[in-house]
Amino acid sequence: MSTPGAALLTRQPLAGSGRGSKGLAMQLLLAVVSSGYAVGAALGWGSDELAEIMGDFGLSAAGLLAAVSCFTYARSIDSRERPAWLLFSFSSLMGCCGNAVWGWYEVVLGEAVPKPSLADFAFLCFAPPAIVGLLVLAKRPVTRAGWVCLGLDSWLIGGSLLTLSWSLALAHAARTAQSGAPGSVPRAALSLAYPLLDIALVSMVLVLHFRRSETNRSAVNTAIAALALTVLSDALFTSPLLSAEYQSGQLLDAGWFAGSLLLAYAPWGARRLNPLPDPVAHARAERPHSRPITGSLPALTPYLAAAVCTLGILYNVVDGRKVDRVVVFTGCTVVLALVIRQGIMLLDNIALTQELAQKENHFRSLVQGSSDVIMIAAPTGTLRYVSPAAAGVYGREAEELVGTELATLIHPEDLGRVVHEVRRFLAAPPTEEPTTRIECRFRSGGGEWLNVESTVNRHQGGLILNSRDVTERVRLQAQLQHSAEHDPLTDLPNRALFTRRVRQALTGRRAGDHSTAVLFIDLDGFKAVNDTIGHQAGDELLVEAARRLQDSVRAGDTAARLGGDEFAALILGDGGRDRSAREYQVHEIADRLRTTLSQPYRIAGSEVRVAASIGVAFADPGITPSDLMRNADLAMYRAKAGGKDRVEMYAPQMQAEVVRKAELAGRLRTALHDGEFALLHQPVVSLASGEISAVVAQARWRSAQGILFTPAEFLRVAECSSAGGAGGAAGEGGSTARAVVPDASRTAELGRWLLEEAVGQAAERHRAGHDVPVAVRMTAQRLLDRSMPLGSVEALLTRNGLPSGALVLELAVSDPRVPFDDLERRLAALRRLGVLIALDGFGSGYAAISALRRLPVDMLKLDRGLVEGVVESPRLHKITAGLLRIANDLGMQSVAEGVDLPEQVMALRTMGCTHGQGMAFSGPLDEYRLRRALVRGTFPVPGGAAQPAWAGGSPGGSMVIHRGSHNETPVPPA
Repeated sequence: MSTPGAALLTRQPLAGSGRGSKGLAMQLLLAVVSSGYAVGAALGWGSDELAEIMGDFGLSAAGLLAAVSCFTYARSIDSRERPAWLLFSFSSLMGCCGNAVWGWYEVVLGEAVPKPSLADFAFLCFAPPAIVGLLVLAKRPVTRAGWVCLGLDSWLIGGSLLTLSWSLALAHAARTAQSGAPGSVPRAALSLAYPLLDIALVSMVLVLHFRRSETNRSAVNTAIAALALTVLSDALFTSPLLSAEYQSGQLLDAGWFAGSLLLAYAPWGARRLNPLPDPVAHARAERPHSRPITGSLPALTPYLAAAVCTLGILYNVVDGRKVDRVVVFTGCTVVLALVIRQGIMLLDNIALTQELAQKENHFRSLVQGSSDVIMIAAPTGTLRYVSPAAAGVYGREAEELVGTELATLIHPEDLGRVVHEVRRFLAAPPTEEPTTRIECRFRSGGGEWLNVESTVNRHQGGLILNSRDVTERVRLQAQLQHSAEHDPLTDLPNRALFTRRVRQALTGRRAGDHSTAVLFIDLDGFKAVNDTIGHQAGDELLVEAARRLQDSVRAGDTAARLGGDEFAALILGDGGRDRSAREYQVHEIADRLRTTLSQPYRIAGSEVRVAASIGVAFADPGITPSDLMRNADLAMYRAKAGGKDRVEMYAPQMQAEVVRKAELAGRLRTALHDGEFALLHQPVVSLASGEISAVVAQARWRSAQGILFTPAEFLRVAECSSAGGAGGAAGEGGSTARAVVPDASRTAELGRWLLEEAVGQAAERHRAGHDVPVAVRMTAQRLLDRSMPLGSVEALLTRNGLPSGALVLELAVSDPRVPFDDLERRLAALRRLGVLIALDGFGSGYAAISALRRLPVDMLKLDRGLVEGVVESPRLHKITAGLLRIANDLGMQSVAEGVDLPEQVMALRTMGCTHGQGMAFSGPLDEYRLRRALVRGTFPVPGGAAQPAWAGGSPGGSMVIHRGSHNETPVPPA
């Protein structure tokens, strides 16, 4: 294209319809048949008899064909056009009958046609139906003035033709009628009737040519042409030069024959040629150069009629004849009609001018006062009009934009898309898509690009654009999109955006690159930062960690925050096929990230340290984004479980372990409802005398293979979850590793079952005479849990009739955030009922000293970590001895848990420990073995060399020595 604007508005050509070829074939057939008849008539048909047959019955057959065609078409449509085509059918039928009568006389009877005859009556009936049919097809006036103008226009044309015809021939026929000769009056009347009806028909044809309806326009035009051809042949027939020498079969008959065939073709051929609206033709009709001469002919019609009338009068004057009164009267009426019509037109023009001025002022006010910019582009793409709002919207004056190529103002990156949309819009049918909407960037007066939204309409082959500045809206949408895809605290991509980028990396052009890796990162010790220096400091640490992470990854990689203190990184592959080298490289990147994130942070004027546990997973063939992220998450939790502050690569067995834990959690839920849990008791023995001073209730899960799983087995996942829950805000959706943890409701349900079973069996033992307290382990969080009804422990003791001092609650306080005020009040209420309180896990955790200082505690239970190394480690020996001195100084009993070796018994007794629990005395016992042990009452206490521990039972029972009290225990024999 010569200019960008022309390229902008160039339309693609439309595919032509297959029906056009059929219409062209019909036109060619019509032309061939009409030309053949004309050639035959010109050559005389070869004989007089054939000429008479073709001149009479040939015309009759053509008229019959036209009548049948119009009648059939009228029955096939259901609109206001039906009466018109029925009238055309009747008119053609009259012509058919007239020619048939004419042929009857000339061909069958061999006589001359009498005048007047039945044929003349049929021919006279041809014109009136055709005139009425044309009136039906015409566009009806909507006002009285319109009807008056229609009548005046008809008379102007008819009167002018009457004046001319009267001067040439009709006056002679009238004088012949006045001569008084025999038969002259009917013949003269017939001679006058033919031209007068033809004049009326010609008048209607000319008037209605400019007032035809838009409906089925091609068919109406063809019908008007057919009637015009018929009238022309009638005019030549009635002229003095041909009427006396006319014979059937002459060349004049070719005009009537062609007119009938054309009328028969009009409805069907026109409909085949134009079955659907043509958008291209419609667009061309809107162009400014659409035949201006044709549009001016209706305005010139009155003046042409007056000119013809004047010529008729001048003909009489120049010929030296006396001006006929008919001519004078007709001329005067034509002039009077012309004056009246011009007066009506003048009044209409004045009213239209005023209305146009009002509408123009109205729309000018709307356009100039609108905040939107209205532009009109020519077909070449040049701006022809720009509203004044352009100065405020674009920063450019409207006069400056007029004459500019529209394409030069659009951003080059948007121009191709805009051109495609405009071409598609212009090619679409206007009725189906009157407008379209385009959004692009537009150059402003300051040189910057504005986001502009435009509504586009067609206008004379060009475009009307109603544009508005939507830059702020686009910016707001971009901000909302950014907020939806980024973490509000660190401005890193969030989980949703990170997941989408992982999916793109796996499914895009890197789909075959299996060296892409995902890193999951968790900050170790972040929970302590929140607890010690506050959440505000924790947020500052997260922001700084995010900045370090963002600075450490490459430009094409993605760093994201998934929630809480969990981050992630997408490391795109390099296309290499050496898996080991790539793993080594990614491991180095991850270790460098770990080192960077583990550097000290300067928060609130103090130095804060956290570590980073990182899990790495690679994009194996066929892996999904969710599976890849799950693998990295599993590797990260394996790094935390392996000691934290380390990098762990994903291995398939990690997923197998997760599946095993998930199955175990599911089985745990089923076991709770199916009663698969068993209650065992482990004796607490006096280190001085060996007497059983209490029993500790422990839950066991009986497997299908007869194995009793310990709490270390079926609650390990929950314990790891509670111990490793280092995070501030909750993560978005949680991690895969946490999905298999039994929920709090299941753990609470197991705790309730353990307490109820322990109290119930202890009450039965008391009724049997075994007055040994039962100890039940319970966490401080569980004791204060609101889901546990207040007074439930008290109600349980009352319901089972357990006496005072028969229940010991081993309280585990591992969380420093436990509200000690509430816990102290709760324990005081229980002690008033005679419940003894033992502080479990003394010597480990953050809250042991605070709990000892504030809570009402009756006994201390040493942590098994102190007991296990009390013999081998001198340092641990001194720590344990110091803790035992504290208990003795406070007047409390002390219980050592996990006493498995005789050496430990002797060392603890030497330090002042009063009681012990472990395999050095007995393992967990079922109810039967426990009662036998209670009957015995004591266990042997090692005093020198190590002795095997008796697990109870008959002399033939099993003697088992274990290294830990939480290993799997075989099911005792019944």
